[in-house]
Amino acid sequence: MGDLLDLVFEAHGGLDEWRKVACVDLRLTMRGEAAIKRGGGLKDVQVRIDTRRRRTLITPYPAPGRRGLFADGRVTIETDAGVPVSGLAEPRQSFAGYEVFTPWSPEQFLYFVGYALNNYLTMPFLLAENGVTCEELAPHEEHGETWRVLKATFPAGLHVHCPVQTFYFNSQGYLVRNDYAPEVSGGGAASHYTYDHRFFDDFLFPTHRRVVRRDETGRSLLSAPSIFVLDIGQVVVTRG
Repeated sequence: MGDLLDLVFEAHGGLDEWRKVACVDLRLTMRGEAAIKRGGGLKDVQVRIDTRRRRTLITPYPAPGRRGLFADGRVTIETDAGVPVSGLAEPRQSFAGYEVFTPWSPEQFLYFVGYALNNYLTMPFLLAENGVTCEELAPHEEHGETWRVLKATFPAGLHVHCPVQTFYFNSQGYLVRNDYAPEVSGGGAASHYTYDHRFFDDFLFPTHRRVVRRDETGRSLLSAPSIFVLDIGQVVVTRG
């Protein structure tokens, strides 16, 4: 497994170099079936990921003149000047009993996208965090390629979709798929595919992402409508 993580970290820009990073800024559009149900998604917003404090700032959110902040497991909607308007101190607990069609508040959607984007933009280096354990599984064949597979178990207290997830890497070490079952969405199992990998400031980021459902056999339903589609651009990495 160690050789796989070495390959993956090096392919994405290097773990030692990543540890010098303070934040990642990007433009994002988020659409798809679930995004529409959860308030319309995000259209050409500015996102800042604080890689050390696990904070996500989305501007504007949920409307012009407001911005959304995920930090320390909490969410706050603020004015552009930073004055709090609303929030949730324990947003994950607020989803108890929710099902796939249960409406979400703007604060709940902010929590979901806040921690999710923080995870996505810090992968695969999040796998090197304290308390994360990894195990390599049997290779996987898909799209005429052989992908190496890693099962990761995340510690309690780390805001992720679910404690156990599976990651797939191609021969170059690029992350190409991530399987999980979000605990807060009530939507069942999902496969998250990444495409159009590009280097920004010497780090590799997928610029197009597509999330689809998985059936009871674990097969990705690629011909079905997308749960989420994410388009990412203008990525700037700041060291410091």
